[in-house]
Amino acid sequence: MNFAFNEDQLLIKNDARRFLSDRCSMDMVRDYQDVKVGEVSPLWQEIIELGWMGVAIPESYGGLGMGYLELCVLAEELGRVSAPVPFSSSIYLAAEALLQYGSEEQKQTYLPRLACGELIGAVGFNDPGSVTLHEGTISGIKRPVAHGALADITIISAVDKNGQAVLVLVDLTEDSVASGARCKRKLLNSVDPSVSNAELIFDQCAAVNLGACNDSLDAIDDLLNRAAVILAFEQIGGADRCLELTVEHVKERKTFGRVVGSYQSVKHKLAKMYAHNELARSNAYYGAWALASGSDELGIAASTARISAIDCFEYASREGLHLHGGMGYTWELDCHLYLKRSRDLSLRLRSSRYWKEKLVALTLEAANKPETVPTWLANA
Repeated sequence: MNFAFNEDQLLIKNDARRFLSDRCSMDMVRDYQDVKVGEVSPLWQEIIELGWMGVAIPESYGGLGMGYLELCVLAEELGRVSAPVPFSSSIYLAAEALLQYGSEEQKQTYLPRLACGELIGAVGFNDPGSVTLHEGTISGIKRPVAHGALADITIISAVDKNGQAVLVLVDLTEDSVASGARCKRKLLNSVDPSVSNAELIFDQCAAVNLGACNDSLDAIDDLLNRAAVILAFEQIGGADRCLELTVEHVKERKTFGRVVGSYQSVKHKLAKMYAHNELARSNAYYGAWALASGSDELGIAASTARISAIDCFEYASREGLHLHGGMGYTWELDCHLYLKRSRDLSLRLRSSRYWKEKLVALTLEAANKPETVPTWLANA
């Protein structure tokens, strides 16, 4: 059994790292946090030209049709540079929602435009009851919506007149707005300003149901599982970079005539950071396998990947900042950018507590059904 990426996937990984190292410096990330609302990073257009958005979208819908493993590879490299682009909201969530639960017409209409970067997508899945659907229009407030300030289309959880939870698609492009769609956007204060978290206020805004979605609560759960696996790779990429930056610093910084990295307590923290990262990577690989193979173990795999990725990125970014000393808190150093991204990603797909409770519930459920027990649990 091969537990590593193949040669082609490693080639994609290396090319992506070279490109992002050259085109997405931390100075650019820092500068982007001061731009006006609704302005997309110049990096986004360059990523569009590389075709990254279509990696996991089938060729029949305008994508490259490569697969989820290649998407995970790209996610890890985007996380390493804390890229200020709406890649996760457009591809991990919006494109995946359309691919899994959209009608054929909706797929043909929107997936090619997402794959070529013509559209930016976002998904608002929190609190379905905050938005109501009535005769083809929705009213209510959805917050927070990651990259909602940039989105051209958004997929929203809502409730219909019968109190049934549904998923609806809202077109926010200029043509749709001109035809009467009413949606106001309010930028929210975020720990990571580059994410453009927004509050979307709908006032009888035209919306259509996702055509192949019969149970929106199950659909949201499935979408969260899928996105959690890919986002875990982003978090691991960021955690790895925090470890690298910290090792570089403590090998050069001296106190009392002694290199900081020679202190045992510092070595222990670095070793713990490495252990956290490798544990998270192992769990993320399990999640990637479950996602790519369509395994029934996806719920458990996604939960373990999500929990360990949150823990590793939080620890690496926090302790990395501490080991830089007082200067670690300054604007000029990169530590705070990773800490901000860590805090944002830890809540992007619901909190660690949600995923821990879900993991316990799924594990107990599997343990009570011997025929569905995952291999790792059966051998535990």
